[in-house]
Amino acid sequence: MVNGGPRTLRAVRTAIVIPGHHTQRRSAALVREAERVAAERPVDLVVFTGWARGGGVSEAEQMRSGWHGPSVELVVEPTASVTAENASRTLPLLLERGVRRAIVVCAPMHLYRARFFFTRLYGAYGVATEFRVAHMPPSVGAVLWEVAAASACRRQLRSARSELAQVVG
Repeated sequence: MVNGGPRTLRAVRTAIVIPGHHTQRRSAALVREAERVAAERPVDLVVFTGWARGGGVSEAEQMRSGWHGPSVELVVEPTASVTAENASRTLPLLLERGVRRAIVVCAPMHLYRARFFFTRLYGAYGVATEFRVAHMPPSVGAVLWEVAAASACRRQLRSARSELAQVVG
């Protein structure tokens, strides 16, 4: 209840968050899925997050330039290099804009790690998370990457929480 009346979906500011993928083709598929989400339901902003491997244009900037969805605020976070950083570095951007719901768009193989980090980090600051998977075939490289990355999750979560404590308080 808000002000004695029922809370509507629109009363909650909502963002779509898109963690970059290591290939431009797969990142483009994430953007297309985010555009579908934005066409289906009201969103207030879209946050693109991901760094530039070896310099150059970041994953976030590349995804931003490929956006053809509804006219909403588009935010670029170009420094995150791992999923934990995608979550910890986008959260302050959401909080300063009053966002309380985030829809994270990710690849199928990335869903488990994305859920691990985003629900823990966002949830601790009152931001509810939903997940939407972009349809793309799994690659051998993606499977191997996820298996290898799983061993670092606990350490990366501790690091992300520490970073957030310094930034958000």
